[in-house]
Amino acid sequence: MSKLRSKRHQQIQQAELESTKSIYTSESRMRHPLKLSKEMGRDLLASRELAWRLLVRDISAQYRQSFLGIFWAFIPPIITAAGFTFAKSNGVINIGNTELPYAAYVMFSMTLWQIFTEALNGPLQAVNDAKSMLARINFPHEALILAKLGEVFFNFGIKLLLILGLFIWFQIPVTWSLILAPVALIHLVFLGTFIGLLLAPMGALYQDLSKALTLITGFWLFFTPVVYPVPSNGVFGSIVKLNPVTPMLVTTRELATTGVISDPQGFWIASLIAILGLLLAWIIYRLAMPFVIERISS
Repeated sequence: MSKLRSKRHQQIQQAELESTKSIYTSESRMRHPLKLSKEMGRDLLASRELAWRLLVRDISAQYRQSFLGIFWAFIPPIITAAGFTFAKSNGVINIGNTELPYAAYVMFSMTLWQIFTEALNGPLQAVNDAKSMLARINFPHEALILAKLGEVFFNFGIKLLLILGLFIWFQIPVTWSLILAPVALIHLVFLGTFIGLLLAPMGALYQDLSKALTLITGFWLFFTPVVYPVPSNGVFGSIVKLNPVTPMLVTTRELATTGVISDPQGFWIASLIAILGLLLAWIIYRLAMPFVIERISS
């Protein structure tokens, strides 16, 4: 009887092992788009529990190892607003008129920019931090991205305290369009995630990409209307308007404050790019990760 139990146990273990095996062939998976889409949907659903555990672990580690904790969510926009407000009031820079009090304008815009950059850097950071786990364990790789998205929205929940304080301190009127602002914000997060997810496989192989991205986002900030209103003309104004972050950030800010959208067409074009780009980046991520894992495991 004990031998039968032992044999049965071995058969069960073998069946479990076979069910978790990943078989890679030379045939492109793009030849079977329906099968690929089913696999993507299945793995996305299967990754929810692991994503939640990773999210809880990362958030706990983030604030447990920080002396100031959640205050780091407030410090950058406050310092940026204080510096530019001081420079503007002393005539060092000529910003022009903004629809909000300038300090509130910069703090609000800087908060939205932070959310975009967190969504952008999240996929690269997630894959780099999970290299050892990727090399040893077979699991849905979407869990890494979902966990980082959860972290982005968790951090935004903390930043909402700053935004609420801005509305109270500067007596910003609340309009009905405020309820639509989260929709525009989600599109902004999609844009950042699209770019980050597209770069994640290469970022896992080359650390230089993460360093270069830090420099690029710092430069990118100057072409985004965070500390100044959207220029109406000139070469610089054209560059700012072509920046896909511009219509999303501006629309989110306008929906939350004035309720008047200045560039609805630009917003929907950028949103379409973000959504379609995110789907494309997801496909590339799935197809590339087996090769990335093979490289980092060797």
